[in-house]
Amino acid sequence: MGVPAYEFLWLSGVLFTLGAIGVLIRRNPLVIFMCIELMLNAVNLAFAAISRYLNSLDGVAFAFLVITVSAAEVVVGIAIIVQVYRAGRAMDVDEMDLMKE
Repeated sequence: MGVPAYEFLWLSGVLFTLGAIGVLIRRNPLVIFMCIELMLNAVNLAFAAISRYLNSLDGVAFAFLVITVSAAEVVVGIAIIVQVYRAGRAMDVDEMDLMKE
């Protein structure tokens, strides 16, 4: 029979909550990006679970869209972090509020 859809949705909710807590609590930009990725993967899991439950491929298509947006977000975010690191500035998000030299 397989695993019921509500268990996947429960796991997705737990993963999303952990990611949101990590974004709110942590101050290291790399950890914040990893937590955002965890949240996006939780959304992908929910899309796939609902798609399987409804016997439709629409959720999988949305999951591919989220993966694409996630990849673009990582590229831009890592580029910003590398530039801040090269400039010798603090890696604390509270101190990186202005992008000036």
